[in-house]
Amino acid sequence: MVNDAPATGRFDGVEHRFPVRVYFEDTDLSGVVYHANYLRFMERARSDMLACVGIDQRGSFDGGEGVYAVADLSIKYRRPAGLDDAIVVVSRVTAVGAATATIHQRVMRGDEVLTDAMVTAAFLTREGRPRRQPKAWVEAFSKLIGSE
Repeated sequence: MVNDAPATGRFDGVEHRFPVRVYFEDTDLSGVVYHANYLRFMERARSDMLACVGIDQRGSFDGGEGVYAVADLSIKYRRPAGLDDAIVVVSRVTAVGAATATIHQRVMRGDEVLTDAMVTAAFLTREGRPRRQPKAWVEAFSKLIGSE
């Protein structure tokens, strides 16, 4: 039987690790990853991390409860990734509030940090207003913060 499920990340302790391969479409004219594509890699890793802890963003949105949106982002580009590099996005929840979660994300090539970012995601209604995130989600994040 063939398993055609998309690749997913995994937790290593409290850190979520999401592997990515750099394709031609990810690079710019100079052959390195275009700066905005790091944001795409990190978004995919955050979405995968949420799914790994049982958070159903689609179900929450479809049910009218709400959805996450990036409210604040700080990123430092340290080294470029290039075509065909095997990289990993390492994500760790650092803080959780009533309507927000803050996640530290690093894009790594082996032991080398390529980008380092802090992302705050706000839980919003369909109308774009902040709303308390579901209690179960806060509990899931809190366990990740409190563990080593």
